[in-house]
Amino acid sequence: MKKGEIDLNDVFEIHKKNIGVLSLKTTEEVHDNQDLAKMYTPGVAELSLMIEKDHDLARELTISGKLVAVVTDGTAVLGLGNVGDQAGLPIVEGKSLLYKTLADVDAIPLAIKQKSVDEIVDTIANLEHSFAGIHLEDISAPQCFEIEEKLQERVSIPVYHDDQEGTAIVVLAGLINAAKLANKPMSELKVLINGVGASGLATAELLFKVGVTHLTLVDKQGVLKVTDKTLNKYQRQLVEKLAENKNVTTLSEAIVGQDAFIGLSDGNVLTEKMVESMSSSAIVFALANPVPEIDPELAKKAGAKLIATGSSKYPNQVNNILAFPGLFKGLLLSKAKKVDLELQIEVANSLADLVTEPSTEKFIPNVFDSGVVEAVTQAVLNYKK
Repeated sequence: MKKGEIDLNDVFEIHKKNIGVLSLKTTEEVHDNQDLAKMYTPGVAELSLMIEKDHDLARELTISGKLVAVVTDGTAVLGLGNVGDQAGLPIVEGKSLLYKTLADVDAIPLAIKQKSVDEIVDTIANLEHSFAGIHLEDISAPQCFEIEEKLQERVSIPVYHDDQEGTAIVVLAGLINAAKLANKPMSELKVLINGVGASGLATAELLFKVGVTHLTLVDKQGVLKVTDKTLNKYQRQLVEKLAENKNVTTLSEAIVGQDAFIGLSDGNVLTEKMVESMSSSAIVFALANPVPEIDPELAKKAGAKLIATGSSKYPNQVNNILAFPGLFKGLLLSKAKKVDLELQIEVANSLADLVTEPSTEKFIPNVFDSGVVEAVTQAVLNYKK
């Protein structure tokens, strides 16, 4: 078995042994009638009467003050695509496991049958009082943009889409240190983003916010242009803010002279020849999983100086695990209502700062480095002060 590969039999057995990887655990024990009266009836009836008069008490007296819902409809699962809501459950269950393991945040996976945007929004919004936050996962674009947008307008708890905000945060964190190593200010970087779905669009928005204005967006149809009638409204709004290069249409044309390639697309779409045509200090983030846009060794051979992937098999893994556990821990502690662009920048900077001496082999923290969750949590708490 090759390095980094896993035995599928082990995977199956681990998940089958206990019917998944999550289980409820009580915070109190019931040994006698006195315990029963305090933790169930008649004691809880008094709590209900108190909450009826003051709804905010529910957040202090019930699990609703600390429980995160990790929600998917299974329309955009990893690199697998639309596999359905039930097939999306292993992903959101895994994310819930990581919340508890890494940040001691209680989270529960929820799979919603694929419905219209408004039906999904209604379903989640109607569950608002049971949760302290909503983590959206693996929902296809552009529906994911609309769902998050509408939920943020309707609910009073934070709504976070990991494929958008999580990806954008960790990409920015890596790019901050990569730019330092390349001796280029962020504002001067020429960046090409390949794949302008949920992750690509959110990443482009965040990079634009920090001053990366030399942005080229490439999707399946080629370089995105304002004249393209296939753009969704969110893509169009961003493209309209960018300086358009009308002389190129394909990835191979657009990559020439670029300082950084951010791949949030498909495996093996970037060639050695394309990397060779980039600037002399080329930065390549080949983040597609399970197969990157280009094999890191080939990218290095072609002249890429700074390389990151989405895989733990290689150095500089750009993984959302760096962001979401600590982020939501901070949100719950601070009682924040929204993950806005400014907060994302704070978190990205906190992650970048954890690597005190960036190098080609390490310019972004490892997901198991000590202090990652704490740094992200503190960034959220500092931002809310």
